[in-house]
Amino acid sequence: MIRIAKTENGLVRGLPAADPRITSFKGIPFAAPPVSENRWRAPKPCENWEGIRNAYEFAPISVQDTPGLGDDIYCREWHVDPEVPMGEDCLYLNVWTGAKGEADKLPVLVWYFGGAFQWGYTSEMEFDGERIARRGVVVVSINYRLGAFGFLSHPDLTKQQPDAPTNFGCLDQQAGLKWVIRNIAAFGGDPDNITIAGQSAGGGSVLTQLTSPTNKGLFQRAVVMSGAIRSPYEDIPFMIPKTLKEAEQYGTEFLKYLGVGTIAEARKLDAYYIREKYAEFREMHGMLAPTMDEVFCFGDPVELYLAGKHVDVPVMSGNTKEEFPDGISTQSEDELKAKAKEYFGDFSEDFLKYPEAKAKDANGNYATVSGIECTVKAMALQNYKNKHKKEVYYYRFEPDIPGWDNPGTFHSVDLWFFFETLAKCWRPFTGRHYDLARQMCNYLCNFVKSGNPNGEDADGSKMPVWEPYCEENPCEMLFTGQGAKAGKDSSDFIKFLTKQIIRKKLK
Repeated sequence: MIRIAKTENGLVRGLPAADPRITSFKGIPFAAPPVSENRWRAPKPCENWEGIRNAYEFAPISVQDTPGLGDDIYCREWHVDPEVPMGEDCLYLNVWTGAKGEADKLPVLVWYFGGAFQWGYTSEMEFDGERIARRGVVVVSINYRLGAFGFLSHPDLTKQQPDAPTNFGCLDQQAGLKWVIRNIAAFGGDPDNITIAGQSAGGGSVLTQLTSPTNKGLFQRAVVMSGAIRSPYEDIPFMIPKTLKEAEQYGTEFLKYLGVGTIAEARKLDAYYIREKYAEFREMHGMLAPTMDEVFCFGDPVELYLAGKHVDVPVMSGNTKEEFPDGISTQSEDELKAKAKEYFGDFSEDFLKYPEAKAKDANGNYATVSGIECTVKAMALQNYKNKHKKEVYYYRFEPDIPGWDNPGTFHSVDLWFFFETLAKCWRPFTGRHYDLARQMCNYLCNFVKSGNPNGEDADGSKMPVWEPYCEENPCEMLFTGQGAKAGKDSSDFIKFLTKQIIRKKLK
């Protein structure tokens, strides 16, 4: 086992995980602290250290609202510790490896957490990389700046640092990835066999990295879990990057709210003061997130992907069945017809012919579907039309989720399964849930290893075959309460909406 590894900045010592065949290294710096004059700048190289640095504990989480103070489902699920260390000095990563030496050259999974670009951290309990590492994958989870610290734009920044005017959180992710390329061999990983993955805003981050031309050649595969958050009906403004001018205006108003006039003055403010004022400001003006700066981000990542402007690597992507339902809110079928004309133009009559279009959900909305499902399938179809050689694999997570709160397949619950960390959860999962988690983790690891999720289960039996999604063979992998089941997309309504997303985004 590798217990001591030599990085470019010095030696680090890890600890045996619960399974002593795995070593965990926590809190390894990959960039200089983004504080003082480094606040709102691209990450800079970190300094070397003497001796052996003990990598035993997670580093402080990025500055954000204190986790674990509420009683919402995520505070019950994993944001359970209001005392978790937090600080602006947060650019650290963690490694789990089962390699015996550098010669092993194991495939590498680089993980970006979610949280709407406002919250989240690598030390969330569901992100324990041990179970994945047991399958012969080196796991790296990378921290990045959030909210006002990660995504502020301002005319001062654009003028003073045009090569990195904003998107600092995305640049942190990329810097962590580049650190992995330079250093992961010391942990038994293969720098030429890297998969970037994330969920929710982490999945959106993967999409942003996928569609940035600055990333060509840096990774070989991508996993986008619940990250293609778009609607076949109305645009979702938060998920579509602002223009730099729009973001600069937001930043200008925010600095006024802070009581300063320049970035130089703002860099001298206390981080927690900025945090509190930003929490107030975003209630009135919305959240900060990736911006079209024409340096790193060149547009809406979904639109860019549909146009074929992305790194050509295999993609695994999907959604939970009940997260973020998209429907049409109207009071009558006459209003529905008007909305259909607004959304679909010349195709509105085609839309209204489907029985699903006039069906109402429990909230009274018409035509409710998963916008993420439609978007991922649109990306898959257009990927083949654009003659990209790499496949797109689609999944839907739809088992029963136990608990007194009857939560359904809520956004993010599948993380317990992909990381096979159900034992850390309070929910009364039973054997079949653990069986499903084992399969899902297997599929993920197979994909990380080769770009193909298929392979054997722990007992040597073949798992259900998961084929890529394309028009001739619209294969879905369904993760159900009775295990993984392969199927074919049989909904003509979903197929219609999928093609409408392509038309809408590429018009």
